[in-house]
Amino acid sequence: MKNLLHQINEKIEHFQANAASNVEKGNKAAGTRARKASLDLEKHFKEFRKKSLAEQNKK
Repeated sequence: MKNLLHQINEKIEHFQANAASNVEKGNKAAGTRARKASLDLEKHFKEFRKKSLAEQNKK
């Protein structure tokens, strides 16, 4: 679970950096990377929900 949280935090940092570069500087490639990061984040969030519910149901 800790590894998953670490991966999510890394992806969020990458997303923020690329999104800011796209918005502030008009960097189109950064916009593409930000969109890709958002899709990866969605996958990680789904995995987090699954693991979180599994841990909760154990108790």
